[in-house]
Amino acid sequence: MRAVIDLVAQSQPESSAFGIGIATASLIVMPILARAKRRTGGLMGRATVLADSNQTQLCTYLSAILLGGLILNVTVGWWWADPLAAIAIAVLAINEGRQAWRGDACDAC
Repeated sequence: MRAVIDLVAQSQPESSAFGIGIATASLIVMPILARAKRRTGGLMGRATVLADSNQTQLCTYLSAILLGGLILNVTVGWWWADPLAAIAIAVLAINEGRQAWRGDACDAC
């Protein structure tokens, strides 16, 4: 909701070197962690570990969206990229929640 308000009000977000650093670190670490979980889950034959690897992969996508919004705001002054990134993250989270609620199995499980 706050992202929509910021878009309508054309609110300028503050830049955050710390936020960019955390998002960058997450974008580097999360794919490695997802692969390790996927490999471990396959070796163990555990669907829960495989499902967790998919959630970790989702964190990679969320980090990429977040980083894109932060960098576009800082480098080219696209203030609206930050709230749009927040909305994109919310849409992905809602979709994941709906799938979990319905009990949809992950593709790798």
